[in-house]
Amino acid sequence: MKKGFITVLLSVLLSGLTAYAIVKSAAPEQGTTQTKTVYTSDGQAVRTVNLSLSDYPDFTYAAENAVEAVVFVKVTIKGQQRQQYRDPLLDFFGFGNGYDYGGGDRQGSGSGVIIRPDGYIVTNNHVVSGATTIEVTLNNNKTYEATVIGTDPVTDVALIKIDATDLPVLQFADSDKLRLGEWVLAIGSPLGEELRSTITAGIVSAKGRSMPSNSREFKIESFIQTDAAVNPGNSGGALVNKEGELVGINTAIVSTTGSYSGYSFAVPSNIVKKVVSDLIDFGSVKRAMLGISGITVDNEAAKKFNLSVTEGAYVAEISKGGAADKAGLKAGDVITAVDDVKIASMPDLQAKVNSFHPGEKATVKILRDGKPMSMSVTFSDGNVANGTVTSEGTVMFYGAELKAVDNGVLIVSAGNGKLARAGAEDGFVIRFVNDQKVSKPQDVIDIAKKSKRSIFIEGVTATGRPGYFGFGKDE
Repeated sequence: MKKGFITVLLSVLLSGLTAYAIVKSAAPEQGTTQTKTVYTSDGQAVRTVNLSLSDYPDFTYAAENAVEAVVFVKVTIKGQQRQQYRDPLLDFFGFGNGYDYGGGDRQGSGSGVIIRPDGYIVTNNHVVSGATTIEVTLNNNKTYEATVIGTDPVTDVALIKIDATDLPVLQFADSDKLRLGEWVLAIGSPLGEELRSTITAGIVSAKGRSMPSNSREFKIESFIQTDAAVNPGNSGGALVNKEGELVGINTAIVSTTGSYSGYSFAVPSNIVKKVVSDLIDFGSVKRAMLGISGITVDNEAAKKFNLSVTEGAYVAEISKGGAADKAGLKAGDVITAVDDVKIASMPDLQAKVNSFHPGEKATVKILRDGKPMSMSVTFSDGNVANGTVTSEGTVMFYGAELKAVDNGVLIVSAGNGKLARAGAEDGFVIRFVNDQKVSKPQDVIDIAKKSKRSIFIEGVTATGRPGYFGFGKDE
C-alpha cells in the first residue's frame, strides 16, 4: 500500500515537473521582444508571442499626458445662418448637431486637440462649420474665445486658435506605423460639457477604412477604425497611442441610434498633420493629385479584370495630362506601393497621395499584365483652367465638372478643388451665382470672372433640398 502511494506521488511530481518545464519554456523573459517557438510534451511546435511586462496595457502615462492637451469646444450658430434641413451625414454618423427647423440661435459642442503651445487647436470641420462664436475650455477650466484659421471639408479637419501661450500639446505620431490590434485611447467630451475629458480605451480594428456606402461620404476616406467608445461630442478629440502621442482625430461613428454601437472612426494623424501644416502656411490645403480613377482590387475585381493579385488599387481611368499620365501609368495597371508603403486598396492610395504636396515626387510600384514595374511620379495640383471642356463634355470650374440640365447647372463631379472645399457636392444643381440665374456652365464662369472678391452659389442638393455655399475668389 505504501509502495503504491509512493509510486503515485512520484508520478504526480514527474507530471508536474514536465508541465512546469513546458510552461517555463513558453514563458517569455522579461524585457525581450522576440517571438519564440516551443515544443509540447509530444513534440509539436507551438509559436508563442512575447508577453513581457512591458507589453501589458498600462494607459496611465498616456492618459495623464494626453488629457491636458484635449479641450472642450462650444459653438453658437445664428438661426438665420442655418439651412432649413438636418444634415443626413451628421444624423447617420451620430456626430454634431446638424440643422433643425427652429429659428433661434443654436449651440453645439465637440472636442479639440492643442498641437502648438501658442494656441493652435485642431478639431473637425463639422464641429465649427457655420459657427458665429467659438469657445474653448481647457482641462484646467480656463475658457477662451477662438477664431477659425482654416477648414478642409474634404478631410473634415479644421484649425482654430486661442490667444494663449505655454499650453500643453500633443505630439504627432506616424499613423502609418499603427498596427491592427494596437491599443489606443479616445479622449474628448462625449455628450457635452458634463463629461469633459473622458478617456476610453480600445484597439485598432482596421486601417484605411471607408464609410458605409449608404452615407454621404467624405471626399478622402482612409479612416482608422477602433472599438474605443466614442459618442457625439467626441468629434475633434484625440486618438492616442500608448505613448500618449496623437495618431488620429476622432471624427465619426456608425450608428442606427446616434450613440456608440461599437465602431468609431478617426482621421489618421499623417493626414491631419499635412492639412494643418497647409492651413498654417498657406491658408488652404495644397492637395497633390495623381490623376487616376479606380477601384480596390478584391477577389471579384481580380476575376473580372483577370488580375494575378487580390490587393491593390486598380487603375480604371487616367486623366489626360495628369501626374499618372505623364509618368506612364495606364488603365489596367494595379498600384501596389508608393515609396515602399504597401497599397492594398483605394483608400490606402488616397491616404498616401494626400500626404504629398504638389510638385513632390514618389516612386509608384505597379503590376502591368502581371509584371512588376516602378515609375517616378511628380504629383500635380489638380488645377485645370476654368472653362476647359473634358472628353466627357463637362466643363471645369474650380476643380469641379459642370454640365447644363433643365433647371440649372449640374455639378457632375465636385472633384477635390476649391469648389469642393467650399462645400460643393456631386449632384448639386446650381441655379444662381451671385444672385444671377444660370442655365449653362458658361454662365457660371462668366459671372465668376466679373466678381471682384467672392462667389456665392445657390441651388438644390442631390436630395432636393435648398443649399448654398460661397468662397473667396482667387487673387
